[in-house]
Amino acid sequence: VQLVESGGGLVQAGGSLRLSCVVSGNTKCIDALGWYRQAPGKGRELVADISSGGIPRYADAWEGRVTISRDNAENTLYLQIFSLEPEDTAVYYCNFRDRGYGSGCHGANYWGQGTQVTVSS
Repeated sequence: VQLVESGGGLVQAGGSLRLSCVVSGNTKCIDALGWYRQAPGKGRELVADISSGGIPRYADAWEGRVTISRDNAENTLYLQIFSLEPEDTAVYYCNFRDRGYGSGCHGANYWGQGTQVTVSS
């Protein structure tokens, strides 16, 4: 599985941004696709994910301020972020989670290279 993020950049506080992640490769073992972020000096944390059945889940800190969606025809995952704050500055990563059961499914996590989001005050 390969994941390629895009859409990051420099944005002013209060603005919005849409991140994209193109998913390719063998995705038959999919459990969920998600977005994580890693701020400077901190660990990687979940922002939101969406199950193979299309059910979104949001981390409490992000509920109401982000929307996760996917376009199955384009094999693309999106994250729309609203009302950006300087504290949102981080590298945002796309994640593919393997369900870990079934033929050829081993429970691995796959990551993209990340896209930098910088929010200026």
